[in-house]
Amino acid sequence: GINAEYGNELVTRVPKSTPEEMQAAVDSAKAAFKTWKNTSVMTRQGIMFKFQHLIKENMAELGANITLEQGKTLADAEGDVIRGLQIVEHACSVTSLQMGETMAGVTKDMDTYSFREPLGVCAGITPFNFPAMIPLWMFPLANVCGNTYVLKPSERDPGAAMMLAQLAMDAGLPKGVLN
Repeated sequence: GINAEYGNELVTRVPKSTPEEMQAAVDSAKAAFKTWKNTSVMTRQGIMFKFQHLIKENMAELGANITLEQGKTLADAEGDVIRGLQIVEHACSVTSLQMGETMAGVTKDMDTYSFREPLGVCAGITPFNFPAMIPLWMFPLANVCGNTYVLKPSERDPGAAMMLAQLAMDAGLPKGVLN
């Protein structure tokens, strides 16, 4: 990416992914889903709590990366991260959100039950203007609900999304759950 704040200097290089690499990411997510969907909601919630902590711990680095790659002021860049962090905090409440519902006696001899189950592989393509917030609106909720994810960050400023993916893995997200 080129940042006008740095005199139009080249600040990063991003390789173009091949169709084979894309397929490998999807295959990895499919394979990980087989076990991730059966991971307890409490375990997934615990990973989100650790992820939340790591984002807070790395706020300065995330903000600095956004400022470098995207050109936002540091305050605005950290605001981008904070708005995404709010969704991660919401994901930490998954235990109550994942509860199904029951209704006895809907009619004679009929009860209803609902279950919340993982869907499978999810995917998201993010824009350049909110390099941390938009990815954080996507993969944490999908992952905490038992889904796997393929994330394609903007090629203009992928650094924050890549840093967040590493933090999610450092928090305990298993290989293949986020690609």
